[in-house]
Amino acid sequence: MKKIIFRLLSIALVVGFIACSPKSEQTVTEELRIDFEKYTLENGLDVVLHHDKSDPIVSVAIMYHVGSNREKPGHTGFAHLFEHMLFQESENVPQDQFFKKIQDAGGTLNGGTWHDGTVYYEVVPKNALEMVLWLESDRMGFLINTLTEAAFINQQEVVQNEKRQRVDNRPYGHTNYVISKNIFPEGHPYNWQVIGELVDLQNATVEDVKEFYRNFYGPNNATLVIAGNFDTEHSKQLVEKYFGEIKRGADVSGLEIQNVTLSESKRLFHEDNFATAPQMNMVWPTVEQYNKDAYALDFLAEIISEGKKAQLYKVLVKEKNLTSDTYAWNDAREIAGMFRIRITANQGIPLDSIEQGIHEAFTLLEETGISERDVERIKASLETGFYNSISSILGKSFQLAQYNVFAGDPEFIEKNIANIKAVTKENVMAVYEKYIKDKPHVITSFVPKGQPELAASDSERAHVVEEEIVENVDRKIADTGEIKIEKTPSRIDRSVEPEKGPDPTLNIPEQWTATLDNGLNIYGIRHTELPLVQFSLIIEGGHLLDDFNKIGVANLMTDIMMEGTKNKTPEELEEEIDLLGANINMFTGSQSITITANSLSRNFEKTLILVEEILLEPRWDEEEFALIKTKTINQIKRNTGNPSSVARKVYYKLLYGEEHMLGYDTYGTEEQVDEITIDDLKSFYNNNYSPTVARFHIAGNVSSERVLSALESLSANWKPKEVAIPEYALPDPPDKARLYFVDFPDAKQSVINIGYLALDRNDEDYFPATVMNYKLGGSFSGNVNLILREEKGYTYGARTYFSGTKIPGPFTASSSVRTNATFESVKIFKEEMEKYREGISEDDLEFTKNALIKSNARKFETLSSLIGMLQTRSAYNLPEDYIKKEEDIIRNMTLEQHKALAQKYITPDKMIYFVTGDAATQFEQFKDTGFEDVILLDKNGRKVDVPIEIDVSK
Repeated sequence: MKKIIFRLLSIALVVGFIACSPKSEQTVTEELRIDFEKYTLENGLDVVLHHDKSDPIVSVAIMYHVGSNREKPGHTGFAHLFEHMLFQESENVPQDQFFKKIQDAGGTLNGGTWHDGTVYYEVVPKNALEMVLWLESDRMGFLINTLTEAAFINQQEVVQNEKRQRVDNRPYGHTNYVISKNIFPEGHPYNWQVIGELVDLQNATVEDVKEFYRNFYGPNNATLVIAGNFDTEHSKQLVEKYFGEIKRGADVSGLEIQNVTLSESKRLFHEDNFATAPQMNMVWPTVEQYNKDAYALDFLAEIISEGKKAQLYKVLVKEKNLTSDTYAWNDAREIAGMFRIRITANQGIPLDSIEQGIHEAFTLLEETGISERDVERIKASLETGFYNSISSILGKSFQLAQYNVFAGDPEFIEKNIANIKAVTKENVMAVYEKYIKDKPHVITSFVPKGQPELAASDSERAHVVEEEIVENVDRKIADTGEIKIEKTPSRIDRSVEPEKGPDPTLNIPEQWTATLDNGLNIYGIRHTELPLVQFSLIIEGGHLLDDFNKIGVANLMTDIMMEGTKNKTPEELEEEIDLLGANINMFTGSQSITITANSLSRNFEKTLILVEEILLEPRWDEEEFALIKTKTINQIKRNTGNPSSVARKVYYKLLYGEEHMLGYDTYGTEEQVDEITIDDLKSFYNNNYSPTVARFHIAGNVSSERVLSALESLSANWKPKEVAIPEYALPDPPDKARLYFVDFPDAKQSVINIGYLALDRNDEDYFPATVMNYKLGGSFSGNVNLILREEKGYTYGARTYFSGTKIPGPFTASSSVRTNATFESVKIFKEEMEKYREGISEDDLEFTKNALIKSNARKFETLSSLIGMLQTRSAYNLPEDYIKKEEDIIRNMTLEQHKALAQKYITPDKMIYFVTGDAATQFEQFKDTGFEDVILLDKNGRKVDVPIEIDVSK
């Protein structure tokens, strides 16, 4: 057994921090142990076991040392496509049962592919460990005979839809493609994207995928990590039972380091169909992960781009007002790396100005240099970030697998931390000189369609492949009758699913509550696994308190309050937060304003003092206010180019109407934001910030006594006052099915939202309705997803859900589907809802009960999940054991009750049907199809009277 021991006073990331901050009374030399055992089976499978008995759950992660960097030109996207194939079926697990079996056990699962690797993972109640090992081993060693043409074609369509959703149908979606093609030469493993190129995905064959499986999916190219609450010896026996007989695969040689250099800079531009503002990327080739220089490059990116002291911020935002945000990062991968700066300019700003500003920022860096304090604040934040990354057993699994696969040993974590600790300001300046200063690089200019003049000068048009919208034709598979799957011999009967044993009992964490003298209600849970604390302060009202004439004040409030305090400049406040290794954020929601904080538990009091100062002593900085308004207006403009953003905004306007505040976007409009003054914000603050409408939640390694002692100052200084939160009348519900359409010319996908205003969270039917909805579309195994994604291949995912709060919220059915399947997808949604009203089977009801009840074992693992539980409890005045009461509702639901709820709340003939997509090819077909009205809207939800040009050829 190997042990990694972290002493909180000597862990690499905290040493520098302690040097700049006085020790508090809570600074202690406690130890955190991440114990693990590693061994290797005879077939080459590395196994890593880590115990964590905090919760009755276990995670299983299998990481394969194969990503898109193992593909060949003309055969791109195979690693990711194959990841999808592994969720279909294997020799002993029928079609679509992988997700269902895990969910039926109360678990969650997924997979992921990146340039260098692929991972599959599950988190389940501990009694399901053997079942997970049976499932994972079956798709590792008993899969290839099930790779059929039908399953393959389906997942080809799903992956293409994922590409449309993540790349083709969003602003700047093709940027990574252009950068990779020009940084890395033809044939380099990073020359293509993980998602692959559309033509390669369309031309791939089943035999191609089988060859990929044979080459890279052997046990000798994988690491299995089991983490959580399990018995060591029994687990070893199970690993041997299920994985030991799998034959060793082809030998997979390691890839050589292939760092690149450029002989000259390259300048490219692209007119983006969805962009509303120009965006520049400057990219330099650098070095691979774990290279000493990669660590210093990480620090360089943080220093020049993050926060008020950052050179890019000072020049581009503060001095020149050319942008609202600056981003830089070092992308170090297994065999090569690149350093990247991304700036989205204010609307209409030529990118030559951005390029010049970036070079001025570099000059400022050279003149001012880097201070020790700059380096130490980054190390301090990395310590907290490290603990956050291992706050779940899945997080620990990923860390252990990552280090074993890419560094050869999970214990490399110690070396990694030492490398971070070793970074100095001299190292940071050295990598700037070595890789960035005056070095050839790639510049990309993505500009709004029709505005090529905004691109950086001397840029060449980039090669970007745009998919053409064609008529939908489902691919046909020749009917060869029932395919008999030949089974691979096994020494055990793999056709029998292992017994799971008794379910873990529900153990709701002990909670404590208190009320301060000023009326502030406190909810807390002590959680001692890690030296972390997380808390939130929620102030009721939020967007509901906006004035219809100046919508957006509530949103601006949370931005201005983070820009310094009465006694601290914005830069000073930011630095104090960073040096504590803390995160403090403030945001406005539709019905509340929230302050969140996350810190090391030893720094809890200091973090809370800063939160109190932010809350009670705002700076009202006029200069920062002007920058915030610009940033907000930029975001409003950019949202108009994003189909998903427009879809959400208009959908809520259709639901709530023009006389309810929730019918309007929290940001407001450009004109409204422009007219808002800082006096409007002061008035909002003075009238609406009060402990009488607030509640405080905390979870972590801190006692109730310590919390209440730290809150004494807030109790004394935050004076209560009455706050009246407006109530708005709801519009009449739809009496017919009406379809609304917003045009996004040449959109590659249509965003579909179908729904109506249903229930508030306190309605006695609300929770039963969410239970009723589960099999319709509440998970991957929901009916709409199984048809639209798994059967038809029209989408990357489809869901249905209820989202009530204190105000009735919508029932929604939603998906993003490929453009030429829009009409058929809407039809399927409607048909499936109609069928669902007729009732479900006993098996489906049992699946729903198992999935929802057993998943409660995973509900209390992380600080975030504990805070979420406390926030739900406080918002709706629920008892401490409300989750047990919800379990009773689930357990006692009958088929008759389920059907009655479905007939009452799933009413497809009285819903709003809303589509955002390419009207020229999709709008006309909805006419004369049973909808009361078919109405074209603009991006603000206003009716369009002038007909668009319809392309009848489509």
